[in-house]
Amino acid sequence: MKARHYPGLPQPAPLRRWVALSVCVVVLGLAGCGGSKPQVRKSPPPAQRAWPVVEADDPAAATAVLMRAIGLVGTPYRYGGNTPESGFDCSGLVTYVFRDMLDVRLPRTSRELASVQGPKIEPRRLAPADLVFFGSWGTVTHVGIYVGEGRFVHAPSTGGTVRLDHLDGPYWRDHYTGAKRVLR
Repeated sequence: MKARHYPGLPQPAPLRRWVALSVCVVVLGLAGCGGSKPQVRKSPPPAQRAWPVVEADDPAAATAVLMRAIGLVGTPYRYGGNTPESGFDCSGLVTYVFRDMLDVRLPRTSRELASVQGPKIEPRRLAPADLVFFGSWGTVTHVGIYVGEGRFVHAPSTGGTVRLDHLDGPYWRDHYTGAKRVLR
């Protein structure tokens, strides 16, 4: 079979050089694009209320809990997980941190944690290491540890990792069901 040649296109040997030159031009052009970031307009953050600073009843214990919990940020989520090696689900994170740092034994599920003896806390009275609860239709399905300034650490969902979030984030604000103080 004989190769066809089209008018206006380079012949086979020059074609290879033309393709190579074209590839170089494209690569150099793309490399030049990587030098500056495109201007991206960021939308304003969600409206956030001012969170009062409330000192924990036991500041040393609260600090120990927070340091351990924040140190676990990035640990993979795993349903039923309750150690850094196996990963965490939300209640597994809470029970692990309190047991590891203070030898406080808490119930295993978020629903059981919500029913622990202790005062319910209004959002404006949240102190570091308070437990914050989320759910729908009166059922608690999620728990985290309050850090301060409206933020909490938790293990959110399958495929995620332990992270910090803000209580005023759209999902968390709409599903907040209350808080409990376990450090007294």
